Amino acid sequence: MALKGNLGDARIPRFVSVISVIGLCFFFYILGAWQRSGSGKGDSIALQVNEITDCNLIPNLKFETHHNRENIPDDVYDSNIRMFKPCDDTYNDYTPCQDQRRAMTFPRENMIYRERHCPPDKEKLYCLIPAPEGWVNPFPWPKSRDLVPYANAPYKSLTVEKAVQNWVQYEGNVFRFPGGGTQFPQGADKYIDQLASVIPIANGTVRTVLDTGCGVASLGAYLFKKNVIAMSLAPKDNHEAQVQFALERGVPAVIGVFGSIKLPYPSRAFDMAHCSRCLIPWGSNEGMYMMEVDRVLRPGGFWVLSGPPINWKSNYLAWERTKEDLEEEQRKIEEIAELLCWEKFSEKGEIAVWRKRINGDSCPGRQDETRVKMCESARADDVWYKKMEACVTPYPEVSSPEEVSGGALKTFPERLTAVPPRIASGSVPRISVESYHQDNNLWKKRIKAYKSVNQLLDTGRYRNIMDMNAGFGSFAAALESSKLWVMNVVPTIAEKSMLGVIYERGLIGIYHDWCEAFSTYPRTYDLIHANGVFSLYRNRCKMEDILLEMDRILRPEGAVIFRDRVDILVKIKKIAGGMRWDVKLADHEDGPHVREKVLYVVKNYWVGGGNNTAED
Repeated sequence: MALKGNLGDARIPRFVSVISVIGLCFFFYILGAWQRSGSGKGDSIALQVNEITDCNLIPNLKFETHHNRENIPDDVYDSNIRMFKPCDDTYNDYTPCQDQRRAMTFPRENMIYRERHCPPDKEKLYCLIPAPEGWVNPFPWPKSRDLVPYANAPYKSLTVEKAVQNWVQYEGNVFRFPGGGTQFPQGADKYIDQLASVIPIANGTVRTVLDTGCGVASLGAYLFKKNVIAMSLAPKDNHEAQVQFALERGVPAVIGVFGSIKLPYPSRAFDMAHCSRCLIPWGSNEGMYMMEVDRVLRPGGFWVLSGPPINWKSNYLAWERTKEDLEEEQRKIEEIAELLCWEKFSEKGEIAVWRKRINGDSCPGRQDETRVKMCESARADDVWYKKMEACVTPYPEVSSPEEVSGGALKTFPERLTAVPPRIASGSVPRISVESYHQDNNLWKKRIKAYKSVNQLLDTGRYRNIMDMNAGFGSFAAALESSKLWVMNVVPTIAEKSMLGVIYERGLIGIYHDWCEAFSTYPRTYDLIHANGVFSLYRNRCKMEDILLEMDRILRPEGAVIFRDRVDILVKIKKIAGGMRWDVKLADHEDGPHVREKVLYVVKNYWVGGGNNTAED
């Protein structure tokens, strides 16, 4: 829709646009020079912005977009800007919905106290979470896989508690991650090779993995070498900073737990689920937790259980448990796996592998099994704050015993751009194959425009990237690179739930409600993309709440790209003026007459410890 302009708007001299372009280039030049000077505290890992920013922008991309006041609320022109002060330094690792003090007020049964419990509005913090004194930008990938600056997560408990298990070592001003784990003391590479000897990891069949009880996510870190991406999951518990360490290393991870509510993932999402001494009581609650794994595991997918009780006859003394206890635990697991109709694929040493059948016809007796309660298939993806149930999610129907239920997937990377089965079958209402291809092409064009502004986008400077309103996942698909990964977030209020489509493309993501805090530590993302988020949440929750949460999870010197209606972006720009963000408002890549605009943001570097005055 074109904006109506008055005669004065139409006569704005061309040199204003030219000056705006020069101004944006100067903005990134100063940012690069500032980082190079050392004010950015360690961003020498990045290619310098001032050396690579190309000001030969596409011809119709004008910066500091021109618009009049028509249809824009008067309050955005109010000169009073609310300045958000720093929170106390004790909040530098604050995770609002997993706050330990609040957690201890909830029941211990089924790990309820470790689930999400978000603060009410009256308890929300309206201040900026400070980075710890000495915080520096993480090392570039793959160096970050092995080394994390001590100042960024200054917690040594794991170096003591897991000293003999090769998890993490403290060496002066860095933590070193040797790639070990409780079940793979010889390193994650050798452990993955063991898995790959029975599971098709190397050929692209296994692309998405759920690693439950992930520790410091060394499995996920080393799976990247196989072009496999893992969603690492661990609770916020007594082992400090597990998920924080994972994200500092550049590995996807969220705070989460198998408790009383369903996991925030769609059905038939993961190619493999993995548990290595994850301490989940798989045999309890009538097999409810294994049934939840079955729900999120795609037909033909694999479940790996490593450690107790597997091979208990040889290890019960080392595990300091009785033969009877371990034998009963394994018996229950085997029984539930049989009810789920999983095939025992392999058991060697302390590693057991089961495979989910490709369709319901492969297990004809299950429908008549009196011990099996079937879930309502229509609610398989309705999971946000929904109670976990001891029921089995039905397979989609098939027309032959050889057909893969829900549709066969191509190997990765072909599946990234192939038409996802959910779309090809018409399972997503009002979404056609044509609209899927159009969306892919649209985001290729938009990514090209983004890169013309900030050419650090695909250099490795931004490793951990979040798309707050992911749609088909086409933003992530257009960015796909070994240098980065994208957390595709599908808002729980989105008109269409596309997260299943995103997983079918070989990407990862999660459901979330942006009126609440995300399940991660502060400073865990380098770049956040917000496409239409504030239009979606208009009149649902405060804009300030979402912006402050974005600031919490964004690293110092990190970037945000907003895409939304001009009136919304002007209001965001005003609020950002009190948040230590540098902002530039730009026209749509198709020109100034498109009402949708783009807002580019860079978060200033500042830390706690008394050094938290804003740099204007």
